[in-house]
Amino acid sequence: MRIGILTGGGDCPGLNAVIRAVVRSAVASGDEVVGFRDGWRGVLDDDAVALDLASVRGLLPRGGTVLGTSRTNPYAIDGGPGRLMATLERQRIEALVPVGGEDTLGVAAKLAGEGLRVVGVPKTIDNDLDGTDYTFGFDTAVGVAMEAIDRLHTTGDSHHRTLVVEVMGRHAGWIALHAGMAGGATVVLVPERPFDVEAVVGHCLHRFESGYSPIIVVSEGARPADGALVTASGQTDAFGHVRLGGIGAALAALLEERTGREARAVVLGHVQRGGTPSAFDRVLATRFGLAAVAAVQEGRSGVMVALRGTDVVLVPIAEATAHLKLVPLERYAEAEVFFG
Repeated sequence: MRIGILTGGGDCPGLNAVIRAVVRSAVASGDEVVGFRDGWRGVLDDDAVALDLASVRGLLPRGGTVLGTSRTNPYAIDGGPGRLMATLERQRIEALVPVGGEDTLGVAAKLAGEGLRVVGVPKTIDNDLDGTDYTFGFDTAVGVAMEAIDRLHTTGDSHHRTLVVEVMGRHAGWIALHAGMAGGATVVLVPERPFDVEAVVGHCLHRFESGYSPIIVVSEGARPADGALVTASGQTDAFGHVRLGGIGAALAALLEERTGREARAVVLGHVQRGGTPSAFDRVLATRFGLAAVAAVQEGRSGVMVALRGTDVVLVPIAEATAHLKLVPLERYAEAEVFFG
């Protein structure tokens, strides 16, 4: 059997571990693996490379993706789906393993509906894919953000200033929540709940009165209830997502004005995506890759590997991409975190 694999959307730690696991498992069973470069763009343009054991040696600790990635949407291109199927036929691909988030797997779900054998692997540092408890890349991203918060506590206290840490999270605040809780943030602001600026100011002032400086962790998609801070550029990607950025700087300026204390913004941005994956992400990515090959060999299609508790299971791709997994704020009501 010839199995195709691609990585789409944003890069994240653990992608190479998936590629490695897919290739090692497939080759051990006598199958061939073909990698498509830069996500769906590679399938559109028939830009492929044969993957063997030598090509995946040393990939386990390596961040990013050796196949490259892009935010290409074949269904937004005239004749795109037909070009995909033509490439897969030329390459004699019998099954495809797309690795990605809601957009990449959304395309995969449509292709599965057209008869292509597809087994998806969930990837996003945002941890917002439904159907799976965790996605690989999330643990590493939280660890990076937590370490930054740990370091910012000391410099904030030294200068008696507010520090606003902007992390990724367009629609879901999982990174902000976990990093903020682990790092002991004063306030965590997430997209799931519009925040009250005056309440955030009050928490900052209270923190200063205690003799320490406040740390505010804010998701890039968080918004004030009054809508006063506009942080969208107006530019959209191939899947219609508006490019975000600037909530950290805008909030820091507002807090400095309202509290009378200096405030600075730290934007972690793509630092959260890069670098070597954590042990958890390496293991999860490897388990996902092995399970994807097993599902392909069993003739399964239209499914995605997922983590439920400690078990790796299969769930329908269409269900996993139908809704985003948002933070259930009521479950964290007793946590020492203010959500705004």
